[in-house]
Amino acid sequence: MSEQPPPIDKQQARRAFERAADTYDDAAVLQRQTGECMLERLDLVKLQPEVVLDIGCGTGVATAALAKRYKKAQVVALDFALPMLHHTRKRGSWLRKPACLCGDAEQLPFRDNSIDLIYSNAAIQWCTDLEGTFREFLRVLRPGGLLMFTTFGLDTLKELRQAWEAVDGHSHVSPFPDMHDVGDALIHARFADPVIDVDRLTLTYGEVSGLMRDLKMIGAHNVTTHRQRGLTGKGRMQAMIKAYEAFRIDGLLPASYEVVYGHAWAPELHSRAKREVSVDELVRSRL
Repeated sequence: MSEQPPPIDKQQARRAFERAADTYDDAAVLQRQTGECMLERLDLVKLQPEVVLDIGCGTGVATAALAKRYKKAQVVALDFALPMLHHTRKRGSWLRKPACLCGDAEQLPFRDNSIDLIYSNAAIQWCTDLEGTFREFLRVLRPGGLLMFTTFGLDTLKELRQAWEAVDGHSHVSPFPDMHDVGDALIHARFADPVIDVDRLTLTYGEVSGLMRDLKMIGAHNVTTHRQRGLTGKGRMQAMIKAYEAFRIDGLLPASYEVVYGHAWAPELHSRAKREVSVDELVRSRL
């Protein structure tokens, strides 16, 4: 694999998303788009899951869509930011509230072979061990179960990263994996038939401040362990804004996103025996 980026500070990431829960939906345009695309891809899959897990559910937009799609399934929403789950619970219909868990994608609170479908939109880039995360996903999937996910690839926010690099040597933009490393991690985790593809999207802004505001509203702060501690000085911020101006095209500033789509299957034959468990046993705690 390629050289690993600076690791994520998970505690800082969690706090950032907790603070952003009330503003997330106002700025998460790209996340909604990728989530809708994932749901469309499920149209091509012949799968009737009994238990569906939405990892990194955010405010529950996809959780509600999954519950509507799979009416007979138990849909479970998981996020490491508790305030996000409060919004997810409010979004569910009064007849069918989703089971909500506050937990870590890298340490799932589920038994082996207990989930039929894992759906995860724009979440695994906040995990510190990609291959280990996939192994954990495989552990909880039943034989023949499906993992479908998106994450952001290496070229995401490349303009912002390059603008900061022109100012100082600190890490200012959270790291994103190379798409080839994502595919390798699926294979090393022993998933079957992995498929990876990439979509490149660009959002545009009149000023850098608009991009920075949106990132703050969705909780996508710089949370690398190599980030500069303390406040960013006004001089460095102004220098970054000046450097970003080099990317202006037709009066607008681009913000590039490399969206990595992936899906893979749990092998039909697990080394572990298949065990049937109830939903109450799956969910260790509820809101």
